Amino acid sequence: MSKTEFVIGTRKSALARWQTDHVRELILAARPDVVCRIEPFTTRGDRTLDRPLPEIGGKGLFTLEIEEALRRGDIDMAVHSLKDLPVEDGTDLTLGAIVGRADVRDVLIAREKWTLETIPSGARIGTSSLRRQAQLLARRPDLQVRPIRGNVDTRIRKVQEGEYDAAVLAAAGVTRLGLTEYVCEWLSLDVMLPAPGQGALAVQCRANDEHTLALLAAVDCGDVRRCVQAERGFLRALAAGCSTPVAAYATVASSGFVHLEALVAAPDGSRVLRLAGEGRDGRELGKRLARQALERGAKEILSHG
Repeated sequence: MSKTEFVIGTRKSALARWQTDHVRELILAARPDVVCRIEPFTTRGDRTLDRPLPEIGGKGLFTLEIEEALRRGDIDMAVHSLKDLPVEDGTDLTLGAIVGRADVRDVLIAREKWTLETIPSGARIGTSSLRRQAQLLARRPDLQVRPIRGNVDTRIRKVQEGEYDAAVLAAAGVTRLGLTEYVCEWLSLDVMLPAPGQGALAVQCRANDEHTLALLAAVDCGDVRRCVQAERGFLRALAAGCSTPVAAYATVASSGFVHLEALVAAPDGSRVLRLAGEGRDGRELGKRLARQALERGAKEILSHG
């Protein structure tokens, strides 16, 4: 007998709820005969707001409690920002669907409508991402990069109130919450390459849950999956976590090949290694570029900054 009721786990933030509601709407459009109930969670990353993310460990900060609920069978699936998910699922969990992709760029929110070129020397820019920090400092080593925590609206408020002169955020979250009026600059990919999986939504489920896997197959985006497999394959092959200064962005060309741009940087921006390549298989392409990066000193860059 086909299952018709499903429970979706999500974080409690406004952005997480938007993303989960979006996935739920896609599922119901494809399968109007099912019922999807949403179960909110508070994760360790949500509770620990007084320390920078790299200090408390990037792996699973925003996903661990939800993944445990999946394993117990309390929920059937979970919606995540793909960039927050560790690249290793384990054998019992899988990505049942990769859903669409929003703008992959990062944006600059600034108090005085500055751009990255015009912001004054010594300005305090908030980000808890070593990837963003490294690329900012590679362009503007005279800036002060400071850790910033909180949801999207909280970070924007901290800039508006003068706690920071500016902050760098993912365009996807700002757009999804209707906050683009605060954007001073949409940073080009030449300036700020995104995190692997940035802008994409992932729906995680148990690897042996045939009912949920069949449901999610109806909303999976094949080309986006190929792209993020290349990006995350690059990250995995470097044995680097999602909080390290590694960036990657893939697109599918008209030829059907996947084109991947990738970056490894020292946290202080003093060394930046960029690579590009293309191939039919995203995973293999990511591995190939990672091997090239390691041959060109990526491990030393990541280890010693």
